[in-house]
Amino acid sequence: MKFTLPTGSDPASVRARVTAMERLLERSFTIPGVNMPVGLDAIVGLVPVLGDVVTSAMGAYIVWEARNLGLPKWKLARMGMNVVFDTAIGAIPLIGDAADLVFRSNSKNLRMILKHLDTHHPETRVIEGKVRG
Repeated sequence: MKFTLPTGSDPASVRARVTAMERLLERSFTIPGVNMPVGLDAIVGLVPVLGDVVTSAMGAYIVWEARNLGLPKWKLARMGMNVVFDTAIGAIPLIGDAADLVFRSNSKNLRMILKHLDTHHPETRVIEGKVRG
């Protein structure tokens, strides 16, 4: 079965895309033995500079989608600060890699988007499993 993301600008399509991006960045894999989810943010972040730039750009994409949904500017600023903080702390060798496992800016930003969608576009809610990890 082939999985494709919707390309529309409607709220349901945006919900699917940002949820998939957050899952990719924060919960793609599980560390065996500890049962801890990790994603590309923690793994690619191990590559100095380039890893942080790539994951920051992917986090910024989530903020861009939020802007297109019409989230208030103060929420967009908060989301942007989450990405900036994650990038800044991630740039510190070793400490930043450990922080990527704890401070999940993309998960925080996804929760803000989902709360907005649930309030302003309740028809986009997904019932099929735990969305708000």
